[in-house]
Amino acid sequence: MVVGNIILRLRGSLEFKCQLDSTDVPHVQKVISRTFEALGSQVKAESLVLSLCSSPVFLWPNKGGHATGGEISPNRPCKDLQQLIQTDDQESSSKKSAKKDKKNPTTGIINLTLMTEVTEPGILSAPTLLRGSKKHHLLQTTLPMDCVVNVLSSESISVVCGTLVGALCSQLGDMEKVALRHMKGTALLIPQPFHFLLPAPVGLVTVVYPAGVPDSQLETRRKELHSLFELPDNRPYLRRANALHFPDEPYKDGYLRNPHVHLTHPALENGKPYLVQGVYSYHHYMQDRVDDNGWGCAYRSLQTICSWFQQQGYVERAVPSHKEIQQALVEVGDKQGSFLGSRQWIGSIEVAAVLDQLLGVTSKIMFVSQGSELASKGRELANHFLSEGTPIMIGGGVLAHTILGVAWSEITGQIRYLILDPHYTGAEDLQVITDKGWCGWKGPEFWDQNAYYNLCLPQRPKTI
Repeated sequence: MVVGNIILRLRGSLEFKCQLDSTDVPHVQKVISRTFEALGSQVKAESLVLSLCSSPVFLWPNKGGHATGGEISPNRPCKDLQQLIQTDDQESSSKKSAKKDKKNPTTGIINLTLMTEVTEPGILSAPTLLRGSKKHHLLQTTLPMDCVVNVLSSESISVVCGTLVGALCSQLGDMEKVALRHMKGTALLIPQPFHFLLPAPVGLVTVVYPAGVPDSQLETRRKELHSLFELPDNRPYLRRANALHFPDEPYKDGYLRNPHVHLTHPALENGKPYLVQGVYSYHHYMQDRVDDNGWGCAYRSLQTICSWFQQQGYVERAVPSHKEIQQALVEVGDKQGSFLGSRQWIGSIEVAAVLDQLLGVTSKIMFVSQGSELASKGRELANHFLSEGTPIMIGGGVLAHTILGVAWSEITGQIRYLILDPHYTGAEDLQVITDKGWCGWKGPEFWDQNAYYNLCLPQRPKTI
C-alpha cells in the first residue's frame, strides 16, 4: 500500500437465482453464465447505490458519482469522504464535528455497503400470471461481494465510483469461473473473495475461492497464481490464512497479535534488527481458563509458535491446548501416560517433538552451555530470522521465553533480544504489556549467565 493512497472497501450481497430446465451439464453452465451476465448488468444499472458506512451519505456510481446532500460533489477528491465518517463518540446529527474529525481510527480505509434502489420510476402495469406443468430446478444462493480498490486520495469521487463498479464486474467474472470450475451436478459452491497483500511490486490482489473446499485441494490453483504473480514456490502467500486482516476489524478470538510492532528498535552502533516474519498470537499464563501459573510457560511459548504456523497458512488445525500437547508427547513415546493432566514442565526438546507430531514441522536445536554464551550467537539468530522468520522458543533453568528477533551489530558484536514473555498473567492490555516489558527488548544480562539453555528454532516447510 502506497503512502498518499486510500483503500475503499465495498461489501454487500447479490442474489443469484436461476431456473434449470434440465441437469444437462452444458445447459447448466449456460444458464449459470447467463445469470452472472445479468448480475453484471445489475451492477452497471443506475439503481446501484453505495452507502458510505457510519455516515448519512449515499452515492449513485452509475450516475456519475451523484451523492445525497449538497456538501459532496462528484468532482471532489475521494479523501473528502473520510471527513464525513462519524466516529463512535460523535453525535450522529453533528455534521460539523464529523467534518472536523481528522483522527478517524480507520483513516486510510473507507468502507461502503452495496445497495440497490428497490423502486424505479416507470409505467404501472398489471401483474401477469403464468402456469407451467414442466419440472424445474431452482438454483439460488447469495454471493458475498467484497471489493477492495487502492486509489490516490486526490482521485475524484466520480472516477473512484467507476473503479468500484469495474471491480464489482471483475469479481463477478471471477466468481463465475470458480462456480463453473467447482460445479457438482446442480450444487453450486458459494464463491468467496479473499484479499492478499503480496510483496512489491504486486501489492493488493483479490482471489476468489469456493466455500467448503479446503486449501489442501486448491494447490493447483495456487500454483497458477504463484506463477502469474511471480511469487516464490516455497512458501504460502495465497492460502486463506494469508488473507489481509484490515486494521478496522478486531480479531474475534481475544488474543493480541504482534505486540512487538509497537516497540522502538534499540539503537546499536552499526546494528540492524532481524525480526519474526508474519503474524502470531501472544499466548501467556492464565489464558483459556487454564491456571498454568508457575508451570506452563513452555506450553504457552509453543502455542505462540503454533499460532504463527497457523496464521501463515502452513497448517489449518487450531492452536493445541495443554491437554493436546501432553497427549502428543505421550503418543511419540516421550512421556508416560501419567503425564496426561499433570503440571510437569516441558522444554525445547519436547516443543520440537510436538511441532513435528502435530504440525509436521521440523526444528533445529541450539545448545548453549551457559547463558553468557548467548551473546555470541548473534549471527546464527540473525540468519534464522532472515531465512525462516519463525518465533524461537528458549528454555533454561525453570523458565521459558519466546525470542521474536535480535538487534545485532556484525562489527561490534552488540546484541539485544526481542522477548515475548509467557509468564504474564494479566489482561490483553497492549499498553501494559509493552510498557512493563512483557514484550520488549532485553540485553545479554537478561539471561542467567550460569544456566544452560536450549533453543528450538522451527523451520518453514517448503510448500505453497
